[in-house]
Amino acid sequence: MDVCVLASPVGRLMIAAEDGAIIRLERTQAPLEPASSPLLCQATEALSLYFAGRLRQFSLPLRPLGTPFQQAVWRQLLQIPYGETRSYGELARSLGKPGGARAVGMANHHNPISILIPCHRVIGADGNLTGYGGGLEMKCFLLRLEGASFREQ
Repeated sequence: MDVCVLASPVGRLMIAAEDGAIIRLERTQAPLEPASSPLLCQATEALSLYFAGRLRQFSLPLRPLGTPFQQAVWRQLLQIPYGETRSYGELARSLGKPGGARAVGMANHHNPISILIPCHRVIGADGNLTGYGGGLEMKCFLLRLEGASFREQ
């Protein structure tokens, strides 16, 4: 497994890749570690462009590890356009699980590749921000960066 740690506007981010795909992206307190593979170099460049407001869609190979339901939720997250949001209920309905908003929330919480799989684009049905593994401050930052509409609590 290849790993790098980069500085970003939301703190240090650890990216892990294995067998030609990104498998993790998460905040960390680990020391900075430069990218040591072409894929990690590509990922760090893409994130730099994203944070500079010059990249709206990632085209990196991703392989998040999870249950079949989690995988289905994460595929739906990838369909939410830059600058837009969806509610947990909307995602559940799109998956054919109209009563599954909580299950979608749990899958969202376990997303191993944050930012690249945009779980920050999921908000409450009333437009309010709801929980986020990286913290609401980070979620708010990412949504503002993308120009998305939401209500702050």
